[in-house]
Amino acid sequence: MKVILPLVAPLLFFFVAFAAQKPADQVVPQNPQAEAAYEEMRATFGMIPTFMKEFPQEAISGAWQEFRDIQLNPTTALTPKTKELIGLAVAAQIPCTYCVYFHKRAAKFNEATPQELNYAIAIAADTRKWAAFWEGSPIPFNKFKMDVDKMISVLKTKKPMIVSENTPIPLVGDPAAAYKDMQSMLGIVPNFVKPYAAKGIAGAWNEHKMLSMNPRSPLSPATIDLISLAVSAQSSCPSCVYIYTEFAKLHGASEEQIRETVAMAGLTRHWSAFLNGLQQPPKDFEREVDQIFGRLEDQKTKMNKQISSK
Repeated sequence: MKVILPLVAPLLFFFVAFAAQKPADQVVPQNPQAEAAYEEMRATFGMIPTFMKEFPQEAISGAWQEFRDIQLNPTTALTPKTKELIGLAVAAQIPCTYCVYFHKRAAKFNEATPQELNYAIAIAADTRKWAAFWEGSPIPFNKFKMDVDKMISVLKTKKPMIVSENTPIPLVGDPAAAYKDMQSMLGIVPNFVKPYAAKGIAGAWNEHKMLSMNPRSPLSPATIDLISLAVSAQSSCPSCVYIYTEFAKLHGASEEQIRETVAMAGLTRHWSAFLNGLQQPPKDFEREVDQIFGRLEDQKTKMNKQISSK
């Protein structure tokens, strides 16, 4: 039986395994809270990453606590893989190359496939495109909300699209066909889509449909909606936040999963701001990340071997 060790696994495991090691990093704690946080980092990562070493010691205890209890916690409502896909999607459109590298490495550690990684990034791109359009369109929020509520009401009674493996999903070729397809799939042609440039609506609809409404997607509908919500939450688009929250609920996301999604968006944005301001040489950052995950992967392999031999 294969058991995957989550990103932190129980922290106690690392405390016991590495308690005897002397830290190689040089940092002088200025208070007991900072010292305790650094010790947990060493026990978890085998080191204190430079970006956490350079964070103000007055706040590092709280910053580490939130990072540990949300992102690294294997018992949250969101799975470790989903959290890292969310972090990757948010990082990709900030953009933050440091965060992209970390979240991609973490997602792979948590068994994300190349297809899932690319899909999450594409969802981020599509969400950002529609956010730009909706923020620049003349549709008031109350009318936008009314159309979303109509769609949700229709979709609650509509059976999910089922397509056999070898049957291609039909695409549209012009605006009239796009609006007809929307009517068929959503129950209405949303007013917040109608102002979109006529020359681009068919392609925009095809892309969105094949990413967010594709029954063959490598990601579940709820995961797709949560990724879009995370991107929307930190891109200042109230309309986007509303529509993706409602669709996430429609597809079974819990209130706690929604809260954790927004928290992951905030965490990614938080560390993005600090990393980009710190300007650690990218190769040095990548080297540290590789060191952390190389160690975690070795521990995961050893744990799997121990369990499989029993």
